[in-house]
Amino acid sequence: MSAERRREPRVIVTDTADPRVEKVVGEGLRRYNAEQSGIDDSRPLAVVVSDPDTNEVLGGITGRTSLGLLFIDLVFLPDELRGGGLGSRILNLAEDEGRRRGCRAAMLYTISFQAPRFYERHGWRVFGKIACDPPGTSRIFMTKAL
Repeated sequence: MSAERRREPRVIVTDTADPRVEKVVGEGLRRYNAEQSGIDDSRPLAVVVSDPDTNEVLGGITGRTSLGLLFIDLVFLPDELRGGGLGSRILNLAEDEGRRRGCRAAMLYTISFQAPRFYERHGWRVFGKIACDPPGTSRIFMTKAL
């Protein structure tokens, strides 16, 4: 009897975001985490800011909740919407939704030229930094108890 030879899978590196890849990797990891933890609670989260007349998306927050943590992935508001409290409002809404989903803590990362002081004013604390480009800049990892 000869053992059936399995062909080596093809591996590529790309800069194209393929929704099929995101789905396979995301679902595979979700299933694995659920098998290991006994908890299957991963859910996307978005706080959307849109134009009241056109409903065009202007900015907001995207992230997810999983295993008792709120992950804030992306935060953006255009310049004309900054400085009037809207950023604080959408951050509070994301945190509140995390709490409703049973999250005990939250995490995010920002860049030193972005908004670390904004997050610190809202009770977030730095737990790590990694230097990045341009020189003198760093990624700042932050957390907050919910």
